[in-house]
Amino acid sequence: MAAKGAGEERHGVALTNLDQELFSGAGVSKRELVDYLEAMAPRILPALAGRPLSVVRALRGQKPFMQKNVPTYAPDFVRTVSFWAESSRREVAYALCDDLPTLLWFANQRAIEYHPTLVRAAAMEVPEHLVLDLDPPEDAGFDAVVAAAHLVRRALDDAGLHGVVKTTGAKGVHILVPLAPGPTHEDVAGATRALAVRTERLDPAIATTAFIRADRGGKVFVDPTRAGGSTIASVYSPRVRPGLPVSFPVSWDELDTVVPAEITVATALGRPDPWSDPDALPAPQALPEDLVAEGRTIPVARVQAMHEGKRRKRAAERAE
Repeated sequence: MAAKGAGEERHGVALTNLDQELFSGAGVSKRELVDYLEAMAPRILPALAGRPLSVVRALRGQKPFMQKNVPTYAPDFVRTVSFWAESSRREVAYALCDDLPTLLWFANQRAIEYHPTLVRAAAMEVPEHLVLDLDPPEDAGFDAVVAAAHLVRRALDDAGLHGVVKTTGAKGVHILVPLAPGPTHEDVAGATRALAVRTERLDPAIATTAFIRADRGGKVFVDPTRAGGSTIASVYSPRVRPGLPVSFPVSWDELDTVVPAEITVATALGRPDPWSDPDALPAPQALPEDLVAEGRTIPVARVQAMHEGKRRKRAAERAE
């Protein structure tokens, strides 16, 4: 590693302003982010490689923002893949973070969070994981998320499926089920909706599938919408929060005692990693036909919420 200083070069990438704090209240310098990502590269790069990437950057004097389109000044070694974005009506060039120089270049751009798609650019129609994202209410502790996660595990067990769990680096957890080849994105989306409903059914006092936040009643939202081309915070990705907590794998046994805020860029490298042994992870699994069939009968949450929002707005207008 080069001598410490305001700027240096690593793996052919020029790094600047390394001793600046990443954002106000971060308590972490840009150098510490670079050091972490360089050391964690053997683990985070396999999770990013080949997947269209969005990042959250924190530029000095600005609020953190999500960046999808790779800037035109990006060096030639940053590979990209372009897709039409219907929402913005334009082609968007997404980065493919396949190697260490690309990862370090992003770190030098003050990219703190790394959000890859659930599918690979070379096989966009091939789902690899089923994902349930658990989102707690604002005033809930992590114990509420843990309780909901165990409900998800029960729902998975009942369906003959096995998942792994990681903290999000924020307040929730992601539960991922590796998938065998075969299902379509529609199949996976349906199965995810069915598992969310089954989770809620196990204990509706803890878990909810209500997409509209005001309808959740202080319960943990079991989000079934992470499917298709969706993104999630990558495993091992830092998050834009004080201390830079990290999304990190935990075992089901450790879930009851882990304190997510304590897993940071300063501590994550020294933690036991239950995903470091591929043999300890569940094998890719086929989706049960009854789960997929049940999911097809459940409305898509975002669409249902949109119609419900319009209905409530009309009702409120009539009441005025």
